[in-house]
Amino acid sequence: MINETYKNMLSNKNIIRVLSEYATARKAEIGEENVFDFTLGNPSVPCAPSFTEGVIDMYNNLEPVSLHGYSPSLGIESVRETLANALKKRFGVSYEAKHIFMTSGAAGAIAHAVRAVTKPGDKVITFAPYFPEYIPYVNTTGAELVVIPADTEAFQINLKAFEEMLDDKVNAVLINSPNNPSGAVYSAETLKALSDMMRDAEKKYGHEIFLISDEPYREIVFDGGEVPYPADFYDNSVSCYSFSKSLSLPGERIGYVAINPKAKDADIFSAMCGQISRGIGHNCPASTAQLGIERVLKDEWETSDLSIYERNMNILYDALTDMGFSIVRPGGTFYMFPKALISDANEFCTRAKDFDLILVPSDNFGVDGYFRIAYCTDTEKVERSLDAFGKLAAVYKA
Repeated sequence: MINETYKNMLSNKNIIRVLSEYATARKAEIGEENVFDFTLGNPSVPCAPSFTEGVIDMYNNLEPVSLHGYSPSLGIESVRETLANALKKRFGVSYEAKHIFMTSGAAGAIAHAVRAVTKPGDKVITFAPYFPEYIPYVNTTGAELVVIPADTEAFQINLKAFEEMLDDKVNAVLINSPNNPSGAVYSAETLKALSDMMRDAEKKYGHEIFLISDEPYREIVFDGGEVPYPADFYDNSVSCYSFSKSLSLPGERIGYVAINPKAKDADIFSAMCGQISRGIGHNCPASTAQLGIERVLKDEWETSDLSIYERNMNILYDALTDMGFSIVRPGGTFYMFPKALISDANEFCTRAKDFDLILVPSDNFGVDGYFRIAYCTDTEKVERSLDAFGKLAAVYKA
């Protein structure tokens, strides 16, 4: 018999992908330049030159069998060591290779981290607005995702609601900062308060509660700001990272899990992830991607030129607020989360299609009445979209 769980998921597809498919069809109909597609968070800048140069050099000079052979199940040892040293240098946390597990992006990292710290029947708390794929990431493990209502004033963490929902079944808390979709960066004060509550709950309920930090947007931060590192605030923390955004490598599917060396069972955590891979068919990301990352990290933590995202954010934020949209100014990422001009975000985004603006309604992010703009596109197209946004706004001012 076919698995009904996954069959039923077909009727609840990721709305972002559904809208992206609509945008693709519309581009074929009227021309790509005429469709303002703000659906997918697909980086729009070239990958870092050092990655490209490193991969070309490997293909030209490394022995093919060793380059393309199976890598160890936990990741290539030299890559894990290089990454641990880079993290230690960057954040001052005493990582070693044994604390690193290489994954197929942040999705693969979260899939392993959740399974490593929960069992079926446990709860994992996250905070709205949140990336909608957290639901299958968590619920298909047998754990249950519990969503804390949003703090729409600043899109920080709703700490009062968190305290009320924190019970003995919670074994993990999943955060995302800088946040998709709001662009908010959780402050040091927010992370300290969250960590204090989690420590108190650990003592009260007599078991560890792990903080899983999903942070692929860490390097995309605005106004000269910094993103506080969760491991600085909480010992039982796990960092889940992807190089998809910082190096513009989403198709390479390369990331990692880094367990805080102070965490419970930190020395065996990566090895446990290797055993989890046996059950979910992960089997380690491509050797070329791992070795390319090693070339990038050997000297400094290099990134692509990410400046376009701040430029695009400023253009949109200034123009849309002038049009009457209410927006919490993003602190990072390449997303913006304005309040819709009517209470029904789905209706608003449907009307936006009349102007070939393809926007994502907020319901799937756990918040009503907002929409997400993924502005990882050419600045010229962002500027041309302003006329369409103006026409959309005018509909609701009439």
